[in-house]
Amino acid sequence: MAERMSARQAVASLTGATPQGAPAGFTELPTPKDTSAPDGPLAWQGYDESRARAATRTGEDESVICGTARVGDTETVLISFEFGFLGGSLGERTGDRLEAAYTHARERRLPVVSLIATGGSRMQEGMLALLQLQRVARQSALTRAAGLPQIAVVRDPTAGGGWATLGAGADVILALPGAQIGFAGSRVRPPDADPYAYTAEAQLTAGHIDAVVGQEDLRGAVARWLALLTGGATGPASVTAAEPPAGLGHAAPPATGWEAVSLARDPRRPRAEAYLAAYFTRREAIHGDRSGGTDPGMLCGFGVHQGRTVAYAAQCGTATLPAGYRTAARLIRLADRLGLPVLTLVDTPGAANDAEAERSGAGGAIADLFAAVATARVPVTSLLIGEGGSGGALALAAPGNTWATPDSYFSVIAPELATAILKRPPEETRATADELKLRPQDLLSLGVIRGIVPPAES
Repeated sequence: MAERMSARQAVASLTGATPQGAPAGFTELPTPKDTSAPDGPLAWQGYDESRARAATRTGEDESVICGTARVGDTETVLISFEFGFLGGSLGERTGDRLEAAYTHARERRLPVVSLIATGGSRMQEGMLALLQLQRVARQSALTRAAGLPQIAVVRDPTAGGGWATLGAGADVILALPGAQIGFAGSRVRPPDADPYAYTAEAQLTAGHIDAVVGQEDLRGAVARWLALLTGGATGPASVTAAEPPAGLGHAAPPATGWEAVSLARDPRRPRAEAYLAAYFTRREAIHGDRSGGTDPGMLCGFGVHQGRTVAYAAQCGTATLPAGYRTAARLIRLADRLGLPVLTLVDTPGAANDAEAERSGAGGAIADLFAAVATARVPVTSLLIGEGGSGGALALAAPGNTWATPDSYFSVIAPELATAILKRPPEETRATADELKLRPQDLLSLGVIRGIVPPAES
């Protein structure tokens, strides 16, 4: 189980601490006036006494503190929950503070980092407490529409509406090791529920969070993410396209269609990881489709290329799963909101087409990625680095701004499958590959790609 920190200790873990132990450089925002009636809106007997005891125990007068501080080099609005104050629960006064924090972030054009530890909505305020979730969701949506990034750091425990709004609704979600995370809190789960399913590690495996980060690494991780996500232009129209990477593999153009296929399928050919390592000086990955799926064959994230942030989505040469397409669509839409250019690396024999892929919504996931690329207001640059297998590859390719390496091919269908569909004998597969005009130079003459990238300088 992750160590439970106080709200101010959590802030200090990102900003450093003063000699007195207080968060360094943390300026608390003005607290909205308390207009609550005695014992709250429901006149819940003993509620005021419970709040007074919580205040004495924690030194806080509410379950959340909000303020501004510099994390790394980025001025940030910080929201930190005090679990010791009535389980970090959300009530009307909590909603007042959260709304004020989000409003301040939009007025000052600042990112928001939420350090969450909450058991959910406050029972002593009934439905008026539950309604705060709608209020928080609206503030988060307004901040998202303003093009400001939101990062959640999920502490132990995080459950209920706090997870379903501030946590799961963030652009990037980091969690402390062993943190309990789930919509259902520990006291309301089915008695036979698997406890592992409610852990940070299980949420990572299911694609619901981006990373599990140790406390000792958290400050650096949040600082890096803030630097990456705040590096966008003031508006999508002013974003310049990312340049395509140089080729890393075979430099000579293939003589035949089958040679092009063979080069692209060569197991020794450089793959996405090699291209990303050569292109970016540093990068951070997002993980999962937020719908219960992951695809190790689709790498997505943000990196620094020649001093500016570029978002990337890269296929790794495997059949792409529906979760991979959904993760890439998530990446492109986030980059679009933040005013960041996108680079995609195309390399797949095609979309996964087994029964599990169909049950997971392959068609809908591919359609959603096509839509994300088509509607992106920021420029998308694509480089074909290996196999371009039909629509499963085309979904990640930018219309009018796709390039190719010499050791790649793009085809409406694999030569073997085309041969079978045309009822030709297998020995005609090589001739069929030529007829498909799938070589990089064929794609260029047909206007499918903008150009063939030169090899990288040694």
